[in-house]
Amino acid sequence: MTADLTSQTSRDFVTVLSLAATAYREQSHNRPSAEVVVNALLQAEKAAKQQRLTYPFESLVAGWRLCFVTGTKKVRNKAGIVLGKGFYVPRLTPTHIFFNTTPAVDEIPSREEIGNSVQFGPFLLQLKGPAQYLGKKNLLAFDFLQMQISLFGRVIYTGSIRGGKAGAENFYQQPVSKLPFFGFFLVTQDFIAARGRGGGLALWIREKN
Repeated sequence: MTADLTSQTSRDFVTVLSLAATAYREQSHNRPSAEVVVNALLQAEKAAKQQRLTYPFESLVAGWRLCFVTGTKKVRNKAGIVLGKGFYVPRLTPTHIFFNTTPAVDEIPSREEIGNSVQFGPFLLQLKGPAQYLGKKNLLAFDFLQMQISLFGRVIYTGSIRGGKAGAENFYQQPVSKLPFFGFFLVTQDFIAARGRGGGLALWIREKN
């Protein structure tokens, strides 16, 4: 079933997350509390499972800025994990994620690709690698295999990590359970939300040109 965000239950959590995204983008202090945002993310995840919503990879293709995250913590004598407190990501350390489709070349088919960047003042770290999207599960498996470091806008290092080209060739033979992944449960024109392999939740807002 494709996404339908017109129902009453959908509007509630979508409204909260939309307010959070707008307030973050406009640097407004009038934004939903971390607890309210976490609850909205959990409601969105529950609704996606109940309604069996699916999102095409094309709806993710863009640049997104990390807005809000939750950590996880281990609990003694209990199985599994529980969410830690959520928080808005400090704007002084902008973190972005990018999704793209590489064009087909000769006999090589087009494939999904992921990029990630984190900036600390003049220091910029960029990672890039292959991705594989399982549309029926809204699950994006990936692996970062290339790294680039820039300082004051000048590239000072570019290289392969985690096996580089060999790792890329082996990527598609690995089971998803062995790879990092995001399970997306809400995708809109303005923001996306997912749960990572480690159990944490994240909210990204679309990067405006």
